[in-house]
Amino acid sequence: MSKNPLEFNFPKGGIPLIILAVVLIIVFSKSTVTIGPGEGGVIFEQFTGGINTEKTYGEGFQIVAPWNRMIVRKVRQQSVSDEMNVLSINGLEVKVNGTIWYEPQFQNLGLLIKTKGEDYERELLDPAINAAARSVVGRYTPEQLYSSKRDVIEQEILDEVQIILKDQYLNVKRVLVKDVKLPTTIKNAIETKLKQEQESLEYEFRIAKAKKEAERQQIDAEGKAKANLILSASLTDKILQEKGIEATLKLAGSENSKVIVIGSGKDGLPIILGNQ
Repeated sequence: MSKNPLEFNFPKGGIPLIILAVVLIIVFSKSTVTIGPGEGGVIFEQFTGGINTEKTYGEGFQIVAPWNRMIVRKVRQQSVSDEMNVLSINGLEVKVNGTIWYEPQFQNLGLLIKTKGEDYERELLDPAINAAARSVVGRYTPEQLYSSKRDVIEQEILDEVQIILKDQYLNVKRVLVKDVKLPTTIKNAIETKLKQEQESLEYEFRIAKAKKEAERQQIDAEGKAKANLILSASLTDKILQEKGIEATLKLAGSENSKVIVIGSGKDGLPIILGNQ
């Protein structure tokens, strides 16, 4: 009887080899992990004490025991934004929209996760930011929050957050207050007040400018008056006669026809007669 050409006979021991290969593939896949750029990893040892806080694994291909788990988290600088409802110094509720830049301490990533959990941003950062924002914003009036105190507030919130998170294995780099939202009526009142103050300053400037211009004109007129007095005092009859003689000599040298009568004019000055 002939064999069916579609039949295939596994060699003896073939099935156990296939099973072994599958098991090896599964073990290998569970024993390897790739840590990406800007990330770090810590091992969770299921049978020997949980998070291993002694070592943080860096970027690249890593091998772990299949019964353990590699926890991978970003260790580069990151940011988180939040909108917080806080009270000003006079009890007015304002909304502060801010962003905070932070990064976990690479060498202490295991301690951070062990003490604060894998979701340490929510457990650690959010309460710290809200506490700092309430503390700082509560020192200022709505007008100060709206206008001139933004950079000061940012630095004070940063200082507060750094104090709260001291020795918590998380470094806070910067705080940015993007926006401070006030109730519409308060915002409009502040804007009107600022506009009026600006107009008042502009009016005072125009008055001061006009006053300075009047003073300048007065000083200029007084100077001219004094100069005229000095000039009048210096113009004696003798000087005027000398000036007249000088002018006569210049006219005598001119090509225009003329008749000059010496001594016939007022004060003895010459009289000039001519056809031109």
